[in-house]
Amino acid sequence: MDTALTRSQFVRWRAAIFAVFFASGLSIATWASRVPGIKQALELDNAQVGLILLGMGVASIIGISTSPAVMARTGARRGMLLAMLTFALGIALVGLGANVFGSVPIVLAGMVLFGFGNGCVDVIMNVEATAIEQQMGKTILPVFHAFFSFGTVIGAGIGALAAHLSINVATHASVVGAVIVVLAVVCFFQVPARAATLDPEAHQKPAFRQRMHTALEAWREPRTYLLGMVMLGMSFAEGGANDWIALGTEQGHGFAEGTGAVSLAVFSIGMTLVRLFGGPLVDRFGRVTVLRILAVTAASGILLFVLAPNLPLVLVGAALWGIGASLGFPLGMSAAADDPAKAAARVSAAATIGYVAFLGGPPVLGIISEHIGLLNTLFILVGLVVASGLFSGAARPLREDEKTVAGPTDD
Repeated sequence: MDTALTRSQFVRWRAAIFAVFFASGLSIATWASRVPGIKQALELDNAQVGLILLGMGVASIIGISTSPAVMARTGARRGMLLAMLTFALGIALVGLGANVFGSVPIVLAGMVLFGFGNGCVDVIMNVEATAIEQQMGKTILPVFHAFFSFGTVIGAGIGALAAHLSINVATHASVVGAVIVVLAVVCFFQVPARAATLDPEAHQKPAFRQRMHTALEAWREPRTYLLGMVMLGMSFAEGGANDWIALGTEQGHGFAEGTGAVSLAVFSIGMTLVRLFGGPLVDRFGRVTVLRILAVTAASGILLFVLAPNLPLVLVGAALWGIGASLGFPLGMSAAADDPAKAAARVSAAATIGYVAFLGGPPVLGIISEHIGLLNTLFILVGLVVASGLFSGAARPLREDEKTVAGPTDD
């Protein structure tokens, strides 16, 4: 079994995972807030932007899908370090490709590294965060996701400022990449080695085939797919906002350059606030009730964003969109971790489904938007969010008799 942590070790572990979530959000907002600048520098249309996003999405799905193998091979803490270094390099390459080399292939290569690293780290950091939540015994996973959103708020704000000051994407992205490298190294030394995540320092690991069997067993359980449906709609809504809300504001509605980054920041602030303070509401009213209310809120916000006749109402819609989409993913993760004995495998599987929607959905929206317009394409998100609310009953907590009794194989 894992050696019990001291209070100081636990606090450092929790702070490190907060920082990893923050770094992931910061990197994504760095890309998202500068999409108009990258598009202009390379003279791309929406379909071409969508294809670049598709490259990132495919790489992300590969990263997500291989994350159980990464944990089985390296353990969680080493896997997070390698993944963070990968997406830090990727975001820097995106900037250099746009402004220094003026090369779409270099931007695409950067997006592939960015997508693979982020996809991999997103699963692993959720496994670590649910372990912390289980140890604390209360709903805290939304707070971890709030730090992801906090990263997007900071990233969007920096992006808006950089665009306003005419700082090119290469300089902006390279500085952000360097910051992420520093965070990755610092966090590595604060995360404890744990047998549950197959960290090699924690114990003598079983055979690789046995480790992979453990990592993949959740895919045989129907509840994994039901939770995946809960997470899919909200993940689609969150990913669609991160990648298209800026262009939707500036090109869809025709508002001035820089207002897109403001819309992204408003969306991210709404999401962050609910993730910071929503945990007690979940503990009081239950996951299912909260998820259903937020699905209605998200659908209303997207509709208002699309149909609003002026910028203030667009921003109100962005805020409601962020509030509504805030807890679908973290509560799905919490539900997947209800059984501590199988938490790592189930969280990995559920996260895979959610991130396929989060990262693979926006490129599809870009391609569709070339035919029906970007704002009209966002109506698709409304239907997916409603479906997420309808499937939210799958997130109810497991009864004690539905959980696995841990045996000696946990050593």
